Amino acid sequence: MNEEKLQNKSLAVLLGLVTIAFIWILLPFYGAVFWAVILGIVFAPLQHRLQLKFGWQRNLTSLCTLSICLVIAILPVIIVGTLLIQEGATFYKTIESGELDIGKYLAQFKHSLPPYFQNLLDRFGLGNLNGLRDKIVKSSMQGGQVLASQAFSFGQGTFEFIVSFFIMLYLLFFFLRDGSELARKVRAAVPLEDNQKRRLQLKFNRVVRATIKGNLLVAITQGALGGAIFWFLDIPSALLWAVLMGFLSLLPAVGAGIVWAPVALYFLLSGAIWQGTVLALFGVFVIGLVDNVMRPIMVGKDTKMPDYMILISTLGGLAVFGLNGFVIGPLIAALFMSSWGIFIETKPRVQLP
Repeated sequence: MNEEKLQNKSLAVLLGLVTIAFIWILLPFYGAVFWAVILGIVFAPLQHRLQLKFGWQRNLTSLCTLSICLVIAILPVIIVGTLLIQEGATFYKTIESGELDIGKYLAQFKHSLPPYFQNLLDRFGLGNLNGLRDKIVKSSMQGGQVLASQAFSFGQGTFEFIVSFFIMLYLLFFFLRDGSELARKVRAAVPLEDNQKRRLQLKFNRVVRATIKGNLLVAITQGALGGAIFWFLDIPSALLWAVLMGFLSLLPAVGAGIVWAPVALYFLLSGAIWQGTVLALFGVFVIGLVDNVMRPIMVGKDTKMPDYMILISTLGGLAVFGLNGFVIGPLIAALFMSSWGIFIETKPRVQLP
């Protein structure tokens, strides 16, 4: 008995050590591995339907699914990212050259405010337009400079990007082909009851698919609508603002309004009444409608998580894991809620005397 316990403990230590070592060697390409897994889960139903409909060999079906994924999910992200870097570089140059005079817009905004609000700004130390302008210009130039530097130094990281990209495609092919078998092996290794393992796997798949398909569709829709109205109103760098609104729309409740609401307020206070009115109405009844209607249907229904949990887990995920966090954060939160739900249902009941 003692020898068996020693063997079990030794095996557990060995499993822990080799698992940590394996994760350690994967860290340089964790993004490629992560997105290969995520895209494999998202496109697994398509892989299954193609297999049932055409009866192809698994290699051919996986290659077809990979091609569809490349066209509709990966290439658009690369194209938009390239355009965003170019737009950011142009935006940085306009600020640096003085073509975009932020101080003038701040002065117009302050003078358009009622005297009470002007005095309130002075009382809180926000009336010094020069200091405020310098801070905004500095922040804007830093943000634009990051994008500009990415545009000029992209060639330095091209090799690493290409390697990671092809690692992701290579792994995605095998995850699509052998995903079901890999999932069965993972379930067999987890020391839980079968119904608990199925419940956790179902929750995992639902959250991944809802976060990717739902949140990204909402982000693309809101970003496209915001960019279109900014272009219609002749607001500079419409593409840059569209991508920013799309990114911020990943956050429930606040979302794209962080961008369009201050611009609409500026238009209204500076005398551009029709531009401000059009932007405000479009933001509330069109962009806001997308968030209020599409998100609960496509995200909340599948994840079965309250909006506040999605918001705080998304913010925390973005803070810890960067851009990948908008998937990792809600996923951890969903597994947290499911795991504690299983524990509460299965824990021993305390018998009161």
